[in-house]
Amino acid sequence: MKQSLSYTYILLVTSMMLWGGTWVAGRVLAQSVHPMTAAVLRFGLASLILLFMCWRADGRLPRLKRDQILPVTFLGATGVFAYSHFFFTGLQSIPAGRAALIVACTPVCIAAISALFYGEKFGPLRIAGAVLSLVGVSIVIADGDPIALLAGGVSRGDFMILGCVASWTAYTMGGRSVMKRLPPLTSVAWSSFTGTLMLLPVALVQGLAADIVRLRPVDWGCVVFLGFLATALAYYWYYRAINVIGASRAGIFINMVPAFAVITGFLLLDEPIHLSLAVGGSMILCGVYLTNRT
Repeated sequence: MKQSLSYTYILLVTSMMLWGGTWVAGRVLAQSVHPMTAAVLRFGLASLILLFMCWRADGRLPRLKRDQILPVTFLGATGVFAYSHFFFTGLQSIPAGRAALIVACTPVCIAAISALFYGEKFGPLRIAGAVLSLVGVSIVIADGDPIALLAGGVSRGDFMILGCVASWTAYTMGGRSVMKRLPPLTSVAWSSFTGTLMLLPVALVQGLAADIVRLRPVDWGCVVFLGFLATALAYYWYYRAINVIGASRAGIFINMVPAFAVITGFLLLDEPIHLSLAVGGSMILCGVYLTNRT
């Protein structure tokens, strides 16, 4: 059991590192193509890889029963289509740091839903861990001045990013229910496929064909990173962790993503890194530990 839990935590941390890298890869890709083109290339590639993984594991493509089609379609609508729409639309009007702070509310929402509807225990220690982790995120993003992120009132972009919080919470909780009847790999594969089908018409209207022609070699590298590592593997590992330790304990790891994003930006884009990363990052890790302590 201890070995299984340790392996689960390693997979979760690795997933958060990969998701931290999506900020850099997405920023590079956004210089060449429309956001919806980037989204459909990312999840289209991920769908092919995930379905291939299912075929290798079972010797055939996974099949869905009639009553499983709607729940899996719900996962694609929330975790792929809706999240991509809200995320890219929101970033058109508000800074990435402010958006990341709003997204950091996701673990708290997941924990609250888990406690209310699924009976997961979320006592004072876990509440303290969630709050500590959220404060750490704000320190990392705001370079030591989290109050500055809240200036300027509430805009339409803020509501779009709140849509990210709602859609990812729904994706996480919906996945918990779906995985009672389907394994994590099958759940992620079909949800990615159905979400891609929803993204495709929007991307075609926005000039998908012309965007593909303009892609540079570095852009294709970003597509491979986003589709294979940050989606096919990371989404699967995230769902696998939910299956092992529960939604609230897995969800709190999402607060590690901004810290990894700052580190990746420093390593690949020469973006400045400050003492606030060490302070906020330590708070995030302490919060994650408190939330997952048994």
